[in-house]
Amino acid sequence: MSPDELKPLVRTIPDFPQPDILFRDITTLIGHGAGFAHSVRHLADRAQAAGVEAIAGMEARGFIFGAAVAARLALPFVPVRKPGKLPVPTLGIDYALEYGQDRLEIDPGAVSTGQRVVIIDDLIATGGTALAATALLRQAGARVDHALFVIDLPDLGGAARLADAGVTVAALMAFPGH
Repeated sequence: MSPDELKPLVRTIPDFPQPDILFRDITTLIGHGAGFAHSVRHLADRAQAAGVEAIAGMEARGFIFGAAVAARLALPFVPVRKPGKLPVPTLGIDYALEYGQDRLEIDPGAVSTGQRVVIIDDLIATGGTALAATALLRQAGARVDHALFVIDLPDLGGAARLADAGVTVAALMAFPGH
């Protein structure tokens, strides 16, 4: 299945989580066996073309696609976690959300200096989480210059913000709006 054939498998839910928002729900995509498999294949092909040595995915939906891509390519998977989830001393970064603050953490031993890590997540909107993950992985010594997403919401500018940080962004599909 091509990315254009995958796009209709993403469910749009109007007015969630608030009025005038069109929520792009990947539950229907991952619930479609062939659609999920083809999504993973497309992401894996792009990651491989970028010379990837490890895949990082942000909790929680980035784990779904990132771990599947890492398994397909027989590469390490680096979970970028919410705070307090790792049983070892962590490296962390605080970042701003639209309405507050959040934090991401990794096991600093999960990447090696100079290792080329590709970030994978389900969706890029404003880019805050992806930018924080990029900064965190770079702080740990990784080389992060590619990020892959299933969905881009280009009207929200996240891909452009990542590009400004030296990250090449690709998505399987894009939806207008927010």
